[in-house]
Amino acid sequence: MGRTPLLIPLALAALAAGSALAQQPIRPLPKVGSCPLGYYSSGSYCVPSSGGNTLGAIEKSGNSCPLGFYGSGNYCVSSPSNDREAIEKVGKSCPLGWYGSNGYCVKSR
Repeated sequence: MGRTPLLIPLALAALAAGSALAQQPIRPLPKVGSCPLGYYSSGSYCVPSSGGNTLGAIEKSGNSCPLGFYGSGNYCVSSPSNDREAIEKVGKSCPLGWYGSNGYCVKSR
């Protein structure tokens, strides 16, 4: 019975760490045509706007976007409810902990 109070905080901490969202990073992108929604042109880059509504994006590879993303010009922008990160797929497989989706690798939950 003496261990039970200690186990509860440890279990809660592990649960919180496991449920952390891995959203698409919001960062400057190489400019390919027009910038996606929420970004503005700065030299050869599309830079995230400072309004706080900007979502993470990646360059579009082919004609489709990965699950949880929508097309915006030459980019795929993360949907507001998306809690996954995506990268362009290189070769035929994705790294450990990622799965394939429309020519991209999406991080597993």
